[in-house]
Amino acid sequence: MQTVDAAHDSPDDIDLAPDVADSHRAFEKLMRSHNRRLFRVARAILNDDSQAEEALQEAYLAAYTQMSTFRGDSTLGTWLTRITINESLQRLRKERKHDVVVPFAPTDDQEHAMIADPGASPENSAMRSELRALLERKIDELPLAFRTVFIMREVEEMTVEETAQCLAIPEATVRTRLFRARALLRESLARDMDTATPDVFAFGGERCDRIVANVLKHLLDSDSPPTP
Repeated sequence: MQTVDAAHDSPDDIDLAPDVADSHRAFEKLMRSHNRRLFRVARAILNDDSQAEEALQEAYLAAYTQMSTFRGDSTLGTWLTRITINESLQRLRKERKHDVVVPFAPTDDQEHAMIADPGASPENSAMRSELRALLERKIDELPLAFRTVFIMREVEEMTVEETAQCLAIPEATVRTRLFRARALLRESLARDMDTATPDVFAFGGERCDRIVANVLKHLLDSDSPPTP
């Protein structure tokens, strides 16, 4: 069955919720509707694919058992995202083996995914893949609070309001952290460009030797007396 990704709740999500506890098929539909977003949020917190996948599975199991508590005060997507965030943070704390202060709550001193083009040439596809890998590495290097907001706002295109609800922070903090995340990404990418620029169209010793040898050969051949 093909996975369905949705940035927001589908119109029948609210109607689907009461059926989930009694139907694995209904729960499967729910998971497929929210898989991409929830995985990316978990991945943003945990910085690891396999850990994020495990956290998401645990979050789904928790959501399944708690579905009867869902009252529709928020969207189902927001509710699931909160559960995923909580599960991911718990896993992060366990992984670090000590309590950590995760800077989701505001403090005084801290305030698209590329889609492959099926018509692209192999060279362009490879270049896009390399660019995507570079961007993913740079996103991974962002501080946790900034990285999570960036994924939710820029990658999953969640609204400022919903992002704030999921992270339990003011909307102004969401905007500030997104601004800082973008700035940090630009700075990091710029540093890489500055480092790489001197090596653009590299002119190595082998190429130098080859050009000199070819020119000298041409000159020697030109100076040679004509063959009788």
